[in-house]
Amino acid sequence: MLSIVSTPIGNLGDISERAKSTLESCDAIICEDTRVTGKLIELLKLQKKELISFHSYSDKGKVNKIIERLESGDHLTLVSDAGTPGISDPGYLVVSEARSRGLDIEAIPGPSAFLSALSVSGLPINKFTYLGFLPLKKGRKTLIESFRECEHTVVFYESPHRIEKTLSEIASVLSDQPERKIVICRELTKMYEEVIEMSVCDAKKVLKDLKQKGEFCVVLAGK
Repeated sequence: MLSIVSTPIGNLGDISERAKSTLESCDAIICEDTRVTGKLIELLKLQKKELISFHSYSDKGKVNKIIERLESGDHLTLVSDAGTPGISDPGYLVVSEARSRGLDIEAIPGPSAFLSALSVSGLPINKFTYLGFLPLKKGRKTLIESFRECEHTVVFYESPHRIEKTLSEIASVLSDQPERKIVICRELTKMYEEVIEMSVCDAKKVLKDLKQKGEFCVVLAGK
């Protein structure tokens, strides 16, 4: 059995009883960063487990070793550093291979940063596009320019050292649509959680006071 376990994005109170039970009963935990997951297990006061590192630099051989353990009867759980596995992390590679082998897979649902941001944004979310992190170079300009004609809500992640640049680029591209809303979510579920709503025309003004620390999620209203 492969269990896909969602973990808190900040507030430990968001861990479900089912998630804790699964982390306690499994044979090993597949994770992005063993230090991060090890700390989580410690904070939750759960029994220590074998941690299997699987990140963006892991090769096909690592996937095969994990599949071999599943086929031998081990119960493994897959977690990300925070939130739901497979979203902006390489965990989907393990799930895809397990699915192709006909292995049992179960979902233990829970927190997701971009879904949390959408839920508090106040923008229409019956239809939306999730983009993960925007490209750093290739395709970045074209993607941001595509926002001009997008008729539904767009949500993506951004790092603290790029948030100012990204918002400035969006404000420039959408200068002829000044009333479109942007909602910036910072440090969701954490002590310094902040949700800021603005219009495109106010974005550059707000940037002056925006704390460029923590994790950001940007929600842009459709045209």
